[in-house]
Amino acid sequence: MTKMSSVLSASEFLAQTGAPAPQSGGIPGVMIIGYVLLFAAMYFFMIAPQRKKQKEHERMLKAIETGDEIITNGGIFGVITNVKDDRFVVRIADNTKIELGKGFVQSVLKRQGSEKK
Repeated sequence: MTKMSSVLSASEFLAQTGAPAPQSGGIPGVMIIGYVLLFAAMYFFMIAPQRKKQKEHERMLKAIETGDEIITNGGIFGVITNVKDDRFVVRIADNTKIELGKGFVQSVLKRQGSEKK
């Protein structure tokens, strides 16, 4: 019987204390500022550099001409023999040419008529 009385007194105690009163003081405002700062940090450390890299890659693709030596995303070295609207024709060995989508060019190793960069 003593256990029952202790349970009742605990529930009575909880009923008497009630819920804590909400505090006013701009806590939601601080949370909003925190989220804005978090988004700004994500933008400057993740999104902006990625966009810059993507724009540089697009400029590189537009500047590729016949005779440029390239490397593909798959690690294949080759020389551009023809530039089409959406792809390049690349010579990868003697008498071996492949057509490669423009987005799969990783970098240009040597420009036509220039030294290796």
